[in-house]
Amino acid sequence: MKITLTAIVPRRARTKSEPSDKLLADYVSRIGRYVLCESQLFDSESAFLEWAGRQSGRSPGYLVLLDSRGKQLSSEELASTVGRLRDSGTQRIVFAIGPADGWSEEARTRASLVLSFGRITLPHQLARVVLAEQVYRAFTILAGHPYHSGH
Repeated sequence: MKITLTAIVPRRARTKSEPSDKLLADYVSRIGRYVLCESQLFDSESAFLEWAGRQSGRSPGYLVLLDSRGKQLSSEELASTVGRLRDSGTQRIVFAIGPADGWSEEARTRASLVLSFGRITLPHQLARVVLAEQVYRAFTILAGHPYHSGH
């Protein structure tokens, strides 16, 4: 299985060295103890959707869009979803944080799951770190690791 953490961040909004980049890299590395993991940025939703459409494998990828209008899951429920996908042979899960004005209806219909971290608004840099941490937490839950204490 391969996990790809993506976000729509136009080049003009990127900085050379965000403190969040170090945290993100740390969690990507931690996830890598369980499965292959990478992080990618896209300039626009259309560039992301084009890239997503080109991904191939033995089984279709599973696209998870992060959107405030999505389904809210607990850490345990997210772990259960990831575990079910892993165990059913899903080769790739793509988690995607959308553009500042939200995902288009086209993108939302292409998603396998629309997921929300709640109704709050997070800056992209922070949302990327929260996403990476929750994916890492999901794998630690699945492994029975004490990282997740469940409260």
